Amino acid sequence: MYRLSNTVIGFLNLFTLLASIPIIGGGLWMARSSTTCESFLQTPLLVIGFVVLIVSLAGFIGACFHVAWALWVYLVVMLFLIATLMGLTVFGFVVTGPGGGVEVPGRVYKEYHLEKYSPWLTNRIKNPNYWSTIRGCIFSSKTCAKLSIWTPLDYMEKDMSPIQSGCCKPPTACNYNVIGSSAQDPDCYRWNNAQNLLCYECDSCKAGVLEDIRIDWHKLSVLNIVMLVFLIAIYSIGCCAFQNTKRAETDYPYGENHMKRVRPRWDYYWWRWWHDKRHQLY
Repeated sequence: MYRLSNTVIGFLNLFTLLASIPIIGGGLWMARSSTTCESFLQTPLLVIGFVVLIVSLAGFIGACFHVAWALWVYLVVMLFLIATLMGLTVFGFVVTGPGGGVEVPGRVYKEYHLEKYSPWLTNRIKNPNYWSTIRGCIFSSKTCAKLSIWTPLDYMEKDMSPIQSGCCKPPTACNYNVIGSSAQDPDCYRWNNAQNLLCYECDSCKAGVLEDIRIDWHKLSVLNIVMLVFLIAIYSIGCCAFQNTKRAETDYPYGENHMKRVRPRWDYYWWRWWHDKRHQLY
């Protein structure tokens, strides 16, 4: 029964080993794609896939063939993965906590404001190099093209995604019938009817992207919690498998003492000689 942990950890790592193959394949497929949006996931997918592959292989070999050093590497990397995943989960909840949309009177959709999001996300999205990449991704995805056939009634009755609300139209409060300068949202002046411009340089567009990231990150954080529980359970079983493998490498199976003799102390033979002589005299 004490070998059960080795069998369990072997099967679990075989499943994760097979699961890493489609992850790596997806990352390689994205690497060949010319779409900018997909390239964002390329590196994380490849890193996760190869780490899972190596860790699972080490755990499978160590548990099934009783290779102690492979299980030791497996446990060290697993501990690192658990700590990293836990840190990312906490960081994700902290960074994506602020945010959310604002209700627009008479509309179904919401609008988003950049100042409502965390400073870390705001500073990152404001970086010109980073934003130019995201802007190209939004434009190539044809997200705003879907709204080009909308009627004024559609804008009143239909909902929009955060990116559509922030990037494909000016803020609802903008009034372009006012002659002369008036205090309006700066995004009102950044708006352009050209399909390749629209409101792609607006703060509302950047806020819409952050809201999408915020929603996806919350979903990922929930998945991370489930994965943490699963990894901690596997790590506990792996520790038992490691102890079993270390015990199997010795000549002392669990519960059995193979000690044949103990080396006598220096005075043992002298005492034995004196004891035998005494019995001979008496």
